[in-house]
Amino acid sequence: MNKFFTYAIYNEIRCNIYIGHTNDLENRMKRHNGIFPSKSRSYTKINSGYWQLVYKESFPTRKEAMKREKELKSARGRKFIWDIILKNKPPIA
Repeated sequence: MNKFFTYAIYNEIRCNIYIGHTNDLENRMKRHNGIFPSKSRSYTKINSGYWQLVYKESFPTRKEAMKREKELKSARGRKFIWDIILKNKPPIA
């Protein structure tokens, strides 16, 4: 059975998030971070820097992963991701 992931990544330098889905999260992260080639105009290539995984969910089908991706791209979903990022960010001394 295939497994699909909906995920959110964060670029601290650019203060940006990216939400997507994939069936190979490890290789997808390598593409986001320039280890593997990616499209020259992709969002994470244009907004260069290190992208770290901050959230993931797994699903048995691509359809379910795409549905969750759409939910996370809503205003409420983006707030959910930002809350996770801010909760896990170390305080400034």
